[in-house]
Amino acid sequence: MKTHAIGWCRFCKCLHHFKQIIVMQKISWADIPVEQVNEKMKRQFIHGEKVMIARMEFEDGFTVPWHSHDNEQITEVQEGVLRFWFDDDEDNPLDIVAGEAIIIPGNRRHKALMIGKVSETDTFAPPRQDWIDGSDAYLRK
Repeated sequence: MKTHAIGWCRFCKCLHHFKQIIVMQKISWADIPVEQVNEKMKRQFIHGEKVMIARMEFEDGFTVPWHSHDNEQITEVQEGVLRFWFDDDEDNPLDIVAGEAIIIPGNRRHKALMIGKVSETDTFAPPRQDWIDGSDAYLRK
């Protein structure tokens, strides 16, 4: 994240107490590369220090296997049906359809099935380090 000095310390006029601001950055999704994670999943993501937003497209039938992560997750579906299961319970699915969202607490075990072509947006806090560094092997199969 970029920072720059915006002035002298107003109390003692010294340089080592200068204030800093975060330089904001305008981002266009058109400039973010689309990553083909596997044959049925494409994603783009951006992140700051404390939050990540990911836009994803899935082909019908793709399953995100059982997993959990420290990150709180908000999933919003724009197209298709995203069927979730939680806590290793295969008997009680929860369908999220276009126009709906779900908040998944951190460390909550879950899996998902894509029904039809699915377009969705995930927001994570904090950012998913495994996505940033490419160590998300559970998705790359």
